[in-house]
Amino acid sequence: MYSSIPSVNTLTSLLVAHGIQHAVVCPGSRNAPIVHNLSQCPSIKCYPVTDERSAAFFALGIAQATDQPVVVCVTSGTALLNTAPAVAEAFYQQQSLIIISADRPAAWIDQLDGQTLQQPGVLSPWVERSVSLPEQDRWHCNRLVNEALIEATSDKHHCVHINIPLSEPLFHFTQDSLPQERVIRRYTPAADYDCLPQQLVDDLMTARRPLIVFGQLSPRRFHYEGVDFLFSHVIVLHEALAPFTSISHFEEVLSRAELPDFILYVGNAVVSKRLKQFLRRATEARTWRVEPRGRVEDTFQNLCGIVEGDTEQVLVALNRKVAKGLTAAAADYRRHWLPLLLEGRSQAEQEVLPFGHAAVVREAERQLALTNRPFEVHYANSTAIRLANRYAKGHPVWCNRGTNGIDGSLSTAAGFAAAVAGDDVMVLCVTGDLSFFYDQNALWNSNLGGNLRILLLNNGHGSIFDTLPGLEASPVAATFVAGSHAANAEGICRQNNIVYLCTDGSRDWQSMIGRLLSCDSSRPVLLEVLFHGHTDSTD
Repeated sequence: MYSSIPSVNTLTSLLVAHGIQHAVVCPGSRNAPIVHNLSQCPSIKCYPVTDERSAAFFALGIAQATDQPVVVCVTSGTALLNTAPAVAEAFYQQQSLIIISADRPAAWIDQLDGQTLQQPGVLSPWVERSVSLPEQDRWHCNRLVNEALIEATSDKHHCVHINIPLSEPLFHFTQDSLPQERVIRRYTPAADYDCLPQQLVDDLMTARRPLIVFGQLSPRRFHYEGVDFLFSHVIVLHEALAPFTSISHFEEVLSRAELPDFILYVGNAVVSKRLKQFLRRATEARTWRVEPRGRVEDTFQNLCGIVEGDTEQVLVALNRKVAKGLTAAAADYRRHWLPLLLEGRSQAEQEVLPFGHAAVVREAERQLALTNRPFEVHYANSTAIRLANRYAKGHPVWCNRGTNGIDGSLSTAAGFAAAVAGDDVMVLCVTGDLSFFYDQNALWNSNLGGNLRILLLNNGHGSIFDTLPGLEASPVAATFVAGSHAANAEGICRQNNIVYLCTDGSRDWQSMIGRLLSCDSSRPVLLEVLFHGHTDSTD
């Protein structure tokens, strides 16, 4: 019988699934449920050692002899600290130790109760991954244990630390079997990328509803050459931040789309919350991630495998592997999506828009397509990038989507403009008011020239907050949350020698956009579009 504590059973199940065969266990009450579980696993041999410092070195000897990761399980408190000398030694020898420490509940740490010192991170100089498991959230617990064990079992022979806070009762052993846990594997192809994981190839070849999802990816690093078969037989969903010249208008039609049974996720962040929610409902999908650093990024909560390698090379190799054909159902799934995406694009192109953020961005994109000047286009976060996902076309889109913050969007565009100034390339930055005023010192910069153009959408607050259901019930929603203000950019432009243009819905704002994009200037040009008194839906 196994422990009744879910996190302990998840850990035990995944240790077995990742092939761990040796565990050195030390005495203690808080770690007793873990020790009990390890002793009940036929595939794991347990070695009892009383002194934790000696136990960790004992485990190092087993790792040397077997060339396999070895568990060291200790109780809470200073027991964990006693493993540090052996962990440091293993780090420099490139031997893999899995330090598992029991811990007290987080609420009691540093509260002068027994063995309640800070445990997470204490081995950080010498372990590649340190995780502290939640007591209740199974998906989070599963993901964290997989992350740690992927590093411990890799060819790099990393040490890892898994900390498990445990609440009483500790000594109920009522489970007759371990749970079936999702196992995440990481694969590193050979240098020629000919040896992709066979499981990935098989999953795609047998899928009835395969889907490729592109997140943000630099157009400097991906050119989608050599993937003709793959992209013409599997539906690809992407936003403006992917390295394509068009957009997949999927948001408008997700409610009518069938869930995939195979997902290949490449690139970085996806902006659309609706797409992420849609794919998280595909709980049975075989989901693979192409990630150059090999990181565990389980965005859709159904990840099964990671391919650590260059995105373009992995896709080209996969294209070769599956070029002999996919299932007939896969072709039907692609045909299911194509009319939906055409419908979404038609809606975006034909909708009648009142003067507002959406109308201005759509008009700016229309005029960008007509200009003969080469433009690199940066969008700020929140409302701006969501409008790009609806209206941008024919050019790459740059955005600080790594952390999704509003800070630094204009400074990043300014740096980009300075770097390409000698190439006669123009840079347009489309930004909301909060992002602009937060980063106004981007204009206090001696490196700026006339190739930087700024389209400032100013409606006097953070418009993204208008889309959050329920927030309107708060009496401080506008002032304390959405950052309501009455500022404009004229003074900022004057003090920094920036050419200042301004318009609102009562003037010929379309021609002002044209002036922003086409006028000659040795200094940056900013067009501020004022929306005070106008309403606009952006979600």
